[in-house]
Amino acid sequence: MKLKGIVPRIWRRLKRVLLVLIIAQFAYIILTKWVNPPITLTQISSWFSLWGTDKKLHKSWASYEEISQHAKLAVIASEDQLFTDHDGFDFKSIEKAMKHNAKSKKIRGASTISQQVAKNVFLWQGRSWIRKGLEVYFTFMIEKIWGKQRILEVYLNVAETGEGIFGFESAAQEYYHKPAANLNREEAAMITAALPNPVKYTVVPPSRTTAYRQRKILIQMRNIAPDPDIAELVTGIENTKKEK
Repeated sequence: MKLKGIVPRIWRRLKRVLLVLIIAQFAYIILTKWVNPPITLTQISSWFSLWGTDKKLHKSWASYEEISQHAKLAVIASEDQLFTDHDGFDFKSIEKAMKHNAKSKKIRGASTISQQVAKNVFLWQGRSWIRKGLEVYFTFMIEKIWGKQRILEVYLNVAETGEGIFGFESAAQEYYHKPAANLNREEAAMITAALPNPVKYTVVPPSRTTAYRQRKILIQMRNIAPDPDIAELVTGIENTKKEK
């Protein structure tokens, strides 16, 4: 009899906890549309990995207007050229990645900028199905609640751009001793080139892979720059007019 009474009580408490968690995460998504995330699990993990070394965690936030247009264009060119066209998921790239990964031991990713933001801000690094499922949920939510400009702004501030270095403002200060607003095309492309593996792909001095990727990114930047949707997002001109 006692056992029968305990199980329902545990279930009721569990439901309350789940309800609180659901409400809390939803409130946090809405809050971070305007309030910058104070820290992420990835940054905490990086801080622990640097413990006991002479390196420190570097993270500085820059508003959308305070980041070079070259940096915005570079990350779209490198990471997600369909960013302005999709609703968070590039299904063609996902299908290609699945076919490639089924045949090759070298894993190819297909995450959009939106998916990377969902992972970096709300989740942890890893490849479990649970994390992937949560990533889908958070990607959908930020696409609906935040919008493209906010997603890109957050990405440019939380992406790891070097060992213990997060965001383009920190990278610009650390590598080129200038604010992110003053990055030129070559500098923005070089920082972006390090994104797939920011510890291995060094920016200063640039590794061979980083320099090779930079050249490819510069070409892609020229190719996508005329796209009207990308140009509007990168410059923010049309968005500003709409807000007024």
